Amino acid sequence: MEFNVIPVIRIFDEQKAREFYLQFLGMSVDWEHRFEDGFPIYMQVSRDALVLHLSEHSGDCTPGSKVFINTPDLDAFYGDVMAKGYAYSRPEIFEAAWGDRMFEVTDPFSNKIVFNETQRT
Repeated sequence: MEFNVIPVIRIFDEQKAREFYLQFLGMSVDWEHRFEDGFPIYMQVSRDALVLHLSEHSGDCTPGSKVFINTPDLDAFYGDVMAKGYAYSRPEIFEAAWGDRMFEVTDPFSNKIVFNETQRT
């Protein structure tokens, strides 16, 4: 059995979300939806196999959530993200108590995203 999980992340400002998720994390918009002009946006962003839904709709999810994302090449992803020069986040790679390597970013809406590389065999 296979599952494909897509976290929904609450956002409050479309432009700040685009700056963080598209410019800083290097994701692309796959699609976006509004019921009418001026209504909240709901969009899907992705980078390779990583897919997230971003929602301005108040009832969709809770701001200040945390998403844990495994990646097989943390150093390459970290290098790419840090090369963007995003002024509001300068994460550092650290080793978790259980031996994995990771770094954490916080989006402009207090959502935390942990990128993890498993060191266990």
